[in-house]
This record gives sequence, structure tokens and C-alpha cells, in this order.
Amino acid sequence: MLPANSPLTRKLSAFVTLSDVDVETLARFHQRRRTFLSGHEMINHGERNQSAFILAKGWAFSYKILPNGERQIVDFQIPGDFLGLRSILFRTADHSVEAVTDIEASEVLASDIFDGFSRAPRLATAVLWAASRDEAMVVEHLVNLGRRSAEERMAHLLLELGARLKLVGGGDRTGFDCPLTQYHLADALGLSAVHVNRVLRLLREEGLVTFRKGRVVFDNFERLKEFACFDTEYLDQEGPLLR
Repeated sequence: MLPANSPLTRKLSAFVTLSDVDVETLARFHQRRRTFLSGHEMINHGERNQSAFILAKGWAFSYKILPNGERQIVDFQIPGDFLGLRSILFRTADHSVEAVTDIEASEVLASDIFDGFSRAPRLATAVLWAASRDEAMVVEHLVNLGRRSAEERMAHLLLELGARLKLVGGGDRTGFDCPLTQYHLADALGLSAVHVNRVLRLLREEGLVTFRKGRVVFDNFERLKEFACFDTEYLDQEGPLLR
């Protein structure tokens, strides 16, 4: 049985109060538990008939490779997130997903999703909410790349990751453990690794946030939010709307 405090349960509970049937259906999604090493490619862009995964432990990232070999990271995935949900709904996967750390994930087939949704319609609504929330984050990422300064991009991303992790029990207002490298951040924010280093140093010297030795520390949480114009409303995680 899926634990009541699992990352996925905690995440979906931000939208809907899950019934026993919902939790039982979620448990069925976790029948094929697998482990993967850091660097493993979970989803392959362009391939057909791929599985999706539910991330239980560790971090991953979704990305696309341009013809010239450059990489654009679209988003980072944390515990409670689906990996490659579109890859089982589209004929071919439209992006790739790679493990940042060693991870534990549950493999989910299209039949699992369809059967689960027919058994638990409220759960289907919650998963639709999660997918809509992911789309809202992509919108913010586009604004990051198009209109925010490098320092604002970094601050906004770190605050977003912190808010997402807080929802699933992985962080709080003081900060969070973060396995991302400067190269990950560079490819997500449209910067060079050297520029990322300068930006992080500037934010640290301004007393806003420190990212060192795998830990993000919010030195002044409220000032950092104000600096980045960060509003959690687009994450829509303040409590269940459906009870």
C-alpha cells in the first residue's frame, strides 16, 4: 500500500482530499518499483511506446537537445512528480528525461493510467491539476528566459524549487538540499556555467541566498521573494479545493 505521506499523495492532496479508493488506486501505480543510477536516461526523445514513471526518491530533469548539440533543460523533477506522462499519451516522446541522482521510481503504463482514472475519477481530476500546474511552471520559465535578469531568473528558480519541495516534505523557508550542478542551472536558465557562478556569488554577497556544497540556504527569504517578484499563486498548493 502506498504510504499516506508519500510525495505523490502529499502533492495531489494539495488539490483534492483523497478517498480510500483514490489512495488504493495510487498504490496500484506503484506496483513496478525500479531503481536507476545517476545519468540514466529514463525517457528518450522521439521513441515510441515508452513508459512513464512516478518519482519517489531523487531528482531528474526533462530536456531537449538542439541539432547543434546544445541542451535546454525544460524543468527539474522531484519526488512526487510524473516523468514522461506525455510519452504514454503521445505517439512519440517529445522530450527526454535523465536522472540527476540515483533514483527510485515506479513504472506506469498507459493501461494503468486509464484503468485508474475509470476507477477513481476524483484522482483523475487531481492528476489533471498536477499536469496543469506543470504547464503553469513552464509559463514562468518562459518569462524567466525572456524577461527576467540573470539574477532574477536564478532567484525565481530556487524559490520555486523550494516551494515545490516544501509541498512534498523536502524543504522549508530556510532552504533545501539540492544536487544540481552549475551546468544544470546554466542549461535551465539560458546562461553559461561561468555566468551562473557569478550570479550565485552576487546573490550570496547581497545576503539573499547561498548555494554551497549541495545545499540552498535562504539567507533572507522575504527579500529574495521581493527581488524575484516570486508569487506562489501559480503553484496553487495552498490547500485542497475539492474535499
